[in-house]
Amino acid sequence: MTIATTSTEHHEEHHPDLRVWGLLTFLISESLMFGGFFATYLFFRGTTEVWPPEGTEVELLLPTINTIILVSSSFVIHFGDAAIKKNDVKGMRLWYIVTAIMGAVFLLGQAYEYMTLGYGLTTNIFANCFYIMTGFHGLHVFVGLLLILGVLWRSRRPGHYSATKHTGIEMAEIYWHFVDIIWIVLFTLVYILTLF
Repeated sequence: MTIATTSTEHHEEHHPDLRVWGLLTFLISESLMFGGFFATYLFFRGTTEVWPPEGTEVELLLPTINTIILVSSSFVIHFGDAAIKKNDVKGMRLWYIVTAIMGAVFLLGQAYEYMTLGYGLTTNIFANCFYIMTGFHGLHVFVGLLLILGVLWRSRRPGHYSATKHTGIEMAEIYWHFVDIIWIVLFTLVYILTLF
């Protein structure tokens, strides 16, 4: 009589992290949406005699400061990712807090810009494109800010994030870089090229 023995060893299979693939798929779809906004803006810019129409000039100082803050925050959030890969949870928290503050300052700057522009969403086609694109981007910054705050909240639990367990941190960072890249394109189209 043969006695069958079962192994108690757990064989772990390695699969790609589908959460990251899901995020990348979402960001590709969002890129297409922004691409549609940018194409529409360029179409109207190319077919309108005076761009932007009179009474809807853009101011460059505040948006430039906002751009410096947002682009710099991409480097700051990366320091947080680098810290967790060294098992430095406190360092990660510090860099993510600084990133969250920078994101909040960006949104406050955008809100101040909206209040002082002197034209609204329905003033003309330029104003309509301006508010839709910058507002939709601002919504993405707000979502990114919520993701960063979510990472900070979850990092309170000991061992939740570590050098080997940090997918949530990386996903927040990827999303934040996406938001920054979209803003660079938007800033170039709406603010820089409008001057020429």
